[in-house]
Amino acid sequence: MGSIVGHVETAESGTTVVVVTWRGAGHLTDCLDALAAQDRPHRTLVVDNAADDATARLLAAHPSAPRVLRLPRNTGYAGAMSAALAEVTTPRMAWLNDDAAPGPGWLAALEDALDAAPLAAAASARLTRPDGSVQSTGVRLTADGHGADLTEPTPDVFGFCGGAALLRTDALRAVGGVPASYFCYYEDTDTAWRLRLAGWDVVSVEKAQVTHLHGASTNPGSPLFHRWNERNRLLTLLRCAPGPVAARELAKFAVLTAVLPLRGKPEAANFRLGLRAGVLAAVAARLPATLLARAAITRRSTLGRGAVWEAWAGN
Repeated sequence: MGSIVGHVETAESGTTVVVVTWRGAGHLTDCLDALAAQDRPHRTLVVDNAADDATARLLAAHPSAPRVLRLPRNTGYAGAMSAALAEVTTPRMAWLNDDAAPGPGWLAALEDALDAAPLAAAASARLTRPDGSVQSTGVRLTADGHGADLTEPTPDVFGFCGGAALLRTDALRAVGGVPASYFCYYEDTDTAWRLRLAGWDVVSVEKAQVTHLHGASTNPGSPLFHRWNERNRLLTLLRCAPGPVAARELAKFAVLTAVLPLRGKPEAANFRLGLRAGVLAAVAARLPATLLARAAITRRSTLGRGAVWEAWAGN
């Protein structure tokens, strides 16, 4: 369990914005300043993933006096969001990366979008890089089960980008919360998929503008990034996709891994034999728990896995 610093939260209308940080002292101030400038009242909860830099001092000194949940070890983005969910008492919970700086109307735009869409459980913001290029307006589901960022404005999205999104707290809890064991990557796609199976919609909100450094705490493209990404994609398929689809994609991954020695030394990290073998070993070790989770997801679902797949995969 972690330790709580700050005021005691009581149940009320509104939103708790959850910011997960780990060694975020170099960029966290911009995030907190941007939250303090929001034109909609909210609570801020910062989950400190056992940072060993100046993060704790920065949080204690920041004028917005955010509530802080300090964890005894680094549990990644997924683990921290899962821990935060247990502390949230507001009807809405926002997910926000610590290297993201939302515009002053960000939260209001997301709240208004959910108010206008009672069948939606999540609203995804528009994330742009510092150079102005669009990183994400939401997440689509590819034909082979990848969660991929959309970069064009569209109200219909399969899922939300976990870097800046707003969720209905009760809906999130009802579908099983956040997959804490993922550590990071695919926790948003998995959550959106379970919401879809439970009959909820997800919307994209163009007016909810966020500037995102992207990768300030992790290194996209690194071997560790690919290990988490590939493992969690396969686990998400085993949890949420139709059985034949999950089996097909797992078999494709295993077969390609087996023939890699015949193809010479790959340049891309995600095609290295050792990395992929480690992914398969991790998935195999988690298979019993994953199948139990799949059964629980089935019990909570109101739509069939096939119906959701046909509606969204590759579209």
